[in-house]
Amino acid sequence: MPATSAPDEATPLPSGTVRYALGVAVTVLAILSQYFVPQTLPATRAVYASLSGDLLVVYGIPVVAFSGLVGAGPLRRWRARMGVAAWEGLRWYGLLTLLALIVTLILAAVYAAVDPGALQLLSRPSPPIVAAQSDPWFWVGFSFVIGGIEETIFRGWIYGFWRDRPGSWVVAAGWTSALFAGVHLYYGTTYGIAAPLIFPSLFLVGFAFAATYRASGGNLVVVALLHGAFDASAFLTLISPDGGLLARYVPVLLGLVIALIHLLRSLPDPPSGSGTPGPGGAG
Repeated sequence: MPATSAPDEATPLPSGTVRYALGVAVTVLAILSQYFVPQTLPATRAVYASLSGDLLVVYGIPVVAFSGLVGAGPLRRWRARMGVAAWEGLRWYGLLTLLALIVTLILAAVYAAVDPGALQLLSRPSPPIVAAQSDPWFWVGFSFVIGGIEETIFRGWIYGFWRDRPGSWVVAAGWTSALFAGVHLYYGTTYGIAAPLIFPSLFLVGFAFAATYRASGGNLVVVALLHGAFDASAFLTLISPDGGLLARYVPVLLGLVIALIHLLRSLPDPPSGSGTPGPGGAG
């Protein structure tokens, strides 16, 4: 009789997937814990109210979990191909930030037509901006520390686990970017029904960082700097509104210029025989 495939001959899961999934679960719970643990367990409020305590829980636990469960493999090329990473990072950042602006404008038009009052919710200050009002320069600089930590976790480990594995990179970049946007729960609690105007930008920026990480072969330096600049521009508006806008959109404009250059370079050369006839004209 012909041999039949045994159940254990099915395509196996990628090595370490269970440990990876556990790392993702621990990360999500650690980040989201700040929204429900202090309310549920009053004894923990002092930990979350302290910047160092909050950071140890929200970021320290994921770093320890991934270090033990997955290891440093996905991070090993953290400074690879810096030139490619800078070019691709600015290109993706510019293009997807522009797309985010378009999506936001479309959604704002829908809100204006359906529920104009919901747009007023966007005037509420976000919790990080409120926290930064006493020392905005500290938060401008600290943004790059947070950018490095978050990119190590989300692009380095959560997306990086799939970087060299078979399958569509877009799918992995898509769901990990959605996860990245989703854990920023304070936007939902702050802006309520107007929060869908915020989350597309977070998703698309996360996707730009994932695309950069992939194109560069694992570079985390550039995406950490872009992430830090993205966050720092918001805190910089507390010091200088014009400076904050410049910090936010100059990298976007530079990225769009790079995207245009990239497009022009990718266009096919004109046929060699398409030039104008010489002095003798056609025969």
